[in-house]
Amino acid sequence: MLQHALKEWSVAVDALVQGQIILLLRKGGIREVGNHFQVPHQRVWLYPTYEHQKTHLLKPQWATQVTPVATGWHPTQVTIQAWANITQVWTVRNEQSVNSLLPFHIWNEQFVTERFRWKPSQPLHLLLMRVYRLTTPVQLDWQAAYGGCRSWLNLETPRDTKQSVPVLDEQTWTVAGQKIYHQIQQFETIGSWQGNEIF
Repeated sequence: MLQHALKEWSVAVDALVQGQIILLLRKGGIREVGNHFQVPHQRVWLYPTYEHQKTHLLKPQWATQVTPVATGWHPTQVTIQAWANITQVWTVRNEQSVNSLLPFHIWNEQFVTERFRWKPSQPLHLLLMRVYRLTTPVQLDWQAAYGGCRSWLNLETPRDTKQSVPVLDEQTWTVAGQKIYHQIQQFETIGSWQGNEIF
C-alpha cells in the first residue's frame, strides 16, 4: 500500500508513463519544508498537475501536448496512472552538466537556465525514476489539501501497487540510467551508480 505522492507537470508524468524519460529535474516548490527541496520518500505515486505547465520551457514535441489552463484551475478528478521508485538522487550545481542531459528529459535550455537562476544558492536535484504503470488507472477526487506549490502529498487513502507493471524492462532501464550517470560524472563529483538503491 502506498500513500505518498510526488506532484509533477502532467506532461512529464505522461512522458514517464510512456517510458520516454526516467529523469526529473527538481528544485522544489514554494511550500517546501525548510525552504529547500528534499526527497523524503522513495516510493511515490505520480500525481499530475496542470496549472504551472509552461510550454515555452518544454521541447517542441512536448509543448504541443500541453493545454494552458487558468490560474487556480484544477480538474474535479485526477487520474493516477503510475507509481515510481526513486532509485537515485543527485544534486548538481553546474549548469553545463544539466545542459548535457538535454537528450534525457523533456525540458529545454531555458528551463535549465531559469531553474539555476531561481534560488541560485541551492542545487538542482536530479531524480532517477523506475516507473510502474497501473493496469487500471485510479481516479481521485481533487482536494484542497492537494493544491499549492508543494512537491509531496499524502493521499487521503493508501492505494495498492500490486496491479502494476514496469514501464521499461530492467535492462533497458539500467542502460538508460547508466548513460545519465556517466554524462553527469563528466562535470560533477557525484555518488557512485547504485542501481536500485536510493542515494
